[in-house]
Amino acid sequence: MTDLDDRTKANLDVVLEEACRALPHGGDHELRRRIAEKLLESALAGTTTLGALTDVAKKALAEELKKSA
Repeated sequence: MTDLDDRTKANLDVVLEEACRALPHGGDHELRRRIAEKLLESALAGTTTLGALTDVAKKALAEELKKSA
């Protein structure tokens, strides 16, 4: 994660916490990891704003919840 600036790293942390907040106990480790991987992939591709990362996290969470249903 050294390729990202401090603001982007902070945005990633905030967005992951916000996306998982509604899940029981904040989501299990594996679910959080998969969402974090998608967020990091997007950030490394240039998606770094809070709003854009929030959209990525919401989509990733919806996909993961759909898989587990």
